[in-house]
Amino acid sequence: MAGVAMFQSSMTCLSLTCNSFLGQRLAPASFFSVPVNNADRVLSPLIVMKLKRWERKECKPNSLPVLQKMHVKVGDTIKVIAGREKGKIGQIIRVFRHNSTIVVKDTNLKTKHMKSKEQDEPGQIIKVEAPFHSSNVMLYSKENEVASRVGHKMLEDGTRVRYLIKTGEIIDSKDSWKESRKLLSKKQEVSTAA
Repeated sequence: MAGVAMFQSSMTCLSLTCNSFLGQRLAPASFFSVPVNNADRVLSPLIVMKLKRWERKECKPNSLPVLQKMHVKVGDTIKVIAGREKGKIGQIIRVFRHNSTIVVKDTNLKTKHMKSKEQDEPGQIIKVEAPFHSSNVMLYSKENEVASRVGHKMLEDGTRVRYLIKTGEIIDSKDSWKESRKLLSKKQEVSTAA
């Protein structure tokens, strides 16, 4: 207490008040308060949430996620080579490039419990296609019934296309692109109508 009284008297000698101390406005109670023992003080725990390394998305300097290069595209026919769905053949309906995952039609179905949107409407239990990693799939040839890795080559007209290494079958063509676009638009129409 003596130290605080001495400090107050030195402040008056310098003609400094607690309201004009170095241009900052300080409250008198907080400025001249006596320190409290740490045992009397109740500390609230500091909550710090850290994401795990596998939950973080790698970002560019502008905070957008880094998009990965992928060997598959929307509309490709693939065969699942690993996981619970191993051996299934399907078509890709959605691609997530920031974490290299894909959604395959009628594969990796998960049960989702939907709440009712209106008061009269009951809730639902529906099956939804869940994404899985693109490394668990290989491109599939329906004609030869074989899964293969993908290669890239230039055609005579200068277009760069993907092809199956085992069969030599060209994947990228204008017809297959149009079919995949039609499939995607039909899926969007169905989801908006429901």
